[in-house]
Amino acid sequence: MSEPRRPSPDEALARVREESGKAKRGRCRIFLGMAPGVGKTFAMLSAAQRLAHEGVDVVIGVVETHRRAETERLLLGLDILPRQTIEYRGTTLEEFDLDAALRRRPSVLVMDELAHTNAPGSRFGKRWQDVQCVLDAGIDVLTTLNVQHIESLNDVIRQVTGIEVRETVPDDVLDEATEVELVDLPPDALIERLQQGKVYVPESARAAQASFFRRENLAALRELALRKTAEWVDARMGEMKSEQGIRVAWPTSDRILVAVSPSPLAPTVVRAARRIAAGLRAQLVAVYVETPASTRLPPADRERVRQTLALAERLGADTVVLTGTDAVREIVEFARGRNVSRIVLGKTARSRWSEVLRGSFVQEVIRCSGDIDVHVVRGDGGPASPTAGISTLSGSRLGGRLGQAAVAVGAVGGATLLAATLLKEFDLANVSMVFLLAVVLVSTAGRRFATSLAALLSVAAFDFFFVPPALTFAVSDVQFLITFGAMLIVGLLIAQLTANFRRVAESARERAMRTGELYAMSRALASARTAVEVATIGATRARDSFACDAAVLVLEAGQGTLEALGIAGPPDWLDDRERAVARWSYDHAAPAGVGTTSLPAASGRHVPVAGPRGTLGVLSLRPPVRSSLEAADVQAHLATFAEQIALALERVSLMEAHQRATLDADRERLRSALLSSVSHDLRTPLASIAGAASTLLDAPEAIGESTRRELLRGIAEESDRLSDLVSDLVFATRLESGGVDPRREWTTVQEIVGTGIGRLREPLSRRTFRTIVPSDLPLLRVDAVMMSQVIHNLVDNALRHTPPNASIEIAAWLDENDLMIQVRDNGPGLDSDEIRSVFNRFYRGSRGRESGSGLGLGLTVCRGIVEAHGGRIWAQRAPEGGAAFTIALPFERDQPSVPVDQADREAP
Repeated sequence: MSEPRRPSPDEALARVREESGKAKRGRCRIFLGMAPGVGKTFAMLSAAQRLAHEGVDVVIGVVETHRRAETERLLLGLDILPRQTIEYRGTTLEEFDLDAALRRRPSVLVMDELAHTNAPGSRFGKRWQDVQCVLDAGIDVLTTLNVQHIESLNDVIRQVTGIEVRETVPDDVLDEATEVELVDLPPDALIERLQQGKVYVPESARAAQASFFRRENLAALRELALRKTAEWVDARMGEMKSEQGIRVAWPTSDRILVAVSPSPLAPTVVRAARRIAAGLRAQLVAVYVETPASTRLPPADRERVRQTLALAERLGADTVVLTGTDAVREIVEFARGRNVSRIVLGKTARSRWSEVLRGSFVQEVIRCSGDIDVHVVRGDGGPASPTAGISTLSGSRLGGRLGQAAVAVGAVGGATLLAATLLKEFDLANVSMVFLLAVVLVSTAGRRFATSLAALLSVAAFDFFFVPPALTFAVSDVQFLITFGAMLIVGLLIAQLTANFRRVAESARERAMRTGELYAMSRALASARTAVEVATIGATRARDSFACDAAVLVLEAGQGTLEALGIAGPPDWLDDRERAVARWSYDHAAPAGVGTTSLPAASGRHVPVAGPRGTLGVLSLRPPVRSSLEAADVQAHLATFAEQIALALERVSLMEAHQRATLDADRERLRSALLSSVSHDLRTPLASIAGAASTLLDAPEAIGESTRRELLRGIAEESDRLSDLVSDLVFATRLESGGVDPRREWTTVQEIVGTGIGRLREPLSRRTFRTIVPSDLPLLRVDAVMMSQVIHNLVDNALRHTPPNASIEIAAWLDENDLMIQVRDNGPGLDSDEIRSVFNRFYRGSRGRESGSGLGLGLTVCRGIVEAHGGRIWAQRAPEGGAAFTIALPFERDQPSVPVDQADREAP
């Protein structure tokens, strides 16, 4: 049974930083269905209406109602973003306007049909790319998706329905969704809806029922939708366990390799591998091997390889292009170097004789794979196999000296038979060339041992069978000794040149592999936004490249300690001893540990991560074999890795410094605005008070009684105004410091409203004002002083921002779970920008800026008080015009007993 554990400081810090990055991105909620017509759009719009009812700013980006009346009714009351028009081939097309959505910046954007293909001329080719851009801007999205549009299921959908779906969405879009809601409907119910014309018009419905909407198709699609949803829920459960620190057995993460080829059905193999990897929660690596035969591929096959690798990237796989003469060897060695647990290949329908004559790539991989599992999935049935462009005969590695000797003997034996046939027409000098040809052929398939043996056997066979006297090794003419020597020297030179060529090819293959690894890491690092992401990517890539446990330690600012921000592999090897070695490497800016002269007894090798501005951290590796990191080229490769990580860390540091500088500038502008506003708004009432007081003091006898009372009333009003300003400033400061702690006590809504408007009786007496507060409302357990201040601020806000003839109304009613209080007027109201900004600090609206009254803190204080009580407050346009501010406060079901006279007390 899993036991909860306390996360380490490194893990906790990494988790906090990861969550901070996620908080800046919008939340995506996908309504997933098995087919059109199950009610995805209806469910999405119902959710949008619920959010709008709660005061959330919801905007319709694009919705396809298909003229369904019940769906169109759900659009009522929601803001709809106008679509942009695009001219294409003489036709005007309407598409989602991404730029307008980003300018509007709603809280929630509704986007139907996630897999839709945009018209040419749009910013992005697919709607899911529009959604990604909207999410990156911090806007939440509601969207719909049918299961047949998921990329990895494309081949399965074609097999089930016989229809190839061309509009697909990468699996990562679904995997990264914040919430996936399955909209399910039994197949019979969906067919009934189709027959009733609720999905398509009757003509289209009959055609759909005869093809896509067959009962067996819908049953299979429903199962796929259920499985995909279950996979998503299972993945979220794993993340939840990790976040809660539940310890599970430490598994060795599976890694799956899929071989990519120019075959037309290579995408099928890649998708099958993606489904296997998803089921095992394994990392997927797509590998393509460029051999000499690959250079002769036609352009169509090269383009197919590029598209297949691009598909693998969309499915979340790492893509690697290897270079070598032996595809089997390259794939198997790469798999072993990357700790691949399974290799996925595509099978062919070639005949047995074809495989015997041309060789079988699949069989060679199985034979050489050792302890790596090999999965063979349905591939191409035609002549272009998944091994197209790969010569198995020239690429197969001959096993051991015995196999090489067999090749040499076979080649020389074949040359002997051919020479015996040619001897009838040619002299011995020409026949000897046949044996040199055999040596050359052996050199292309074998290694130096086989080539040297073939050279010796060729000389011996030529002497024994063809040089008189025949069938003996005796030589009647000493001139043949020169021939023997020349043949032997040429054969040995060919063997040596072949060995040199192989070494050069091997070196080039290693360089190409390392260059590819560095390129892949630089691409991954380019997208990193935080030091944690950089460290995690660096550690993971280092583990994959050097086949050992890896970690990236970075110096924490202000602490002076190295913290492991990224770990690939078990973290327990980084004990205090290894951290001390890493600290030495950091302090001295020199490698330490295994394979160095500094602290060589350590179990890991620690390389400083140094950039132009100094040492930033340490890249630590623990090799399985202590000598595996000692080669000079490996050390140079490791140093390059560390440099790449250092550059990425410096880039992130500069980004963070820029953000801090921007925040400091914003803070300074805010401070200046505060001082300017405070100096003006405090000076105005003080000047009025001082003027009235000095008048009363200087000439008390000359002032009539009515004038005296008017001056005193002005002093009282300006004092109240000054008190409100100071109260708002004090409370705003408490909100910033988190010092709001309500003193809760039982009270009535009538008492809150009465106290709140107590100081505003004079200005309210000149307005049309009424309260609708039923006497049977439940009691609230709140801070009465604070809640009265909320009512006061809302009414005062209405007085300041509406004309003198505007009416003001306070209403209260009981909702399902909340007690609602609303202050509304019939003034000019609020536009969409003001609704979003009205609760921001120092925001005063257009009328407030024109009059210069108020600090713009009153509504900010209201929101802080209401949220401190567990409630919600929002602004909206009143149905009859004007502005309405609504408060939703939770109330307790268990009410205390109160005297009748208190319960019946009405607000004035």
